[in-house]
Amino acid sequence: MRGVQAYARSHGGEIQLLGVSEEGDVRIRLKGTCSGCPMAGITLKLGVEQQLRALVPGIRKVVQIR
Repeated sequence: MRGVQAYARSHGGEIQLLGVSEEGDVRIRLKGTCSGCPMAGITLKLGVEQQLRALVPGIRKVVQIR
């Protein structure tokens, strides 16, 4: 996750972890320039979700909270 967070910060954004449900749903908030960015969906799926699934067993999905 460090790589994705570093990438977001290099563009003036931030990825904030809000919590994880018992079912394995990770809730995050994109802040700064990442909030509303047209590439946010790609960052979410190919960056955050992919890295979390590789590192943490039981992650079902990543959900963006606005």
